[in-house]
Amino acid sequence: MFFTRFQALCQEKGISVYRACTDIGLNRSAVAKWKAGGKPNGTTAGKLADYFGVSTDYLLGQTEEKSPNKPLPSDEDIKFALFGGDGDITDAMYAEVKEFAAFVKQREAKKKE
Repeated sequence: MFFTRFQALCQEKGISVYRACTDIGLNRSAVAKWKAGGKPNGTTAGKLADYFGVSTDYLLGQTEEKSPNKPLPSDEDIKFALFGGDGDITDAMYAEVKEFAAFVKQREAKKKE
């Protein structure tokens, strides 16, 4: 069950199972163990879940709900995290940061093609 779900998440992300392993610092040999029915240990499962943006329960086949019900951070929370709570951040400055993030995301997607 785990490997099937892991493989499907890789396909959704447009990457190989080996790429997912190397992206999070795992040896590619882990794939062979998982294909044979093994499961990742707790630390590795947590890294994989974070990488795919899903819960460990979903990753391990214990639920059909992909991610836990975590509230998304507000724009104010994001501004605080990015700019250290500086009150001089304008909406225009924040919009530029979001545009840059979208640009980087698009550039990285093109690299994978």
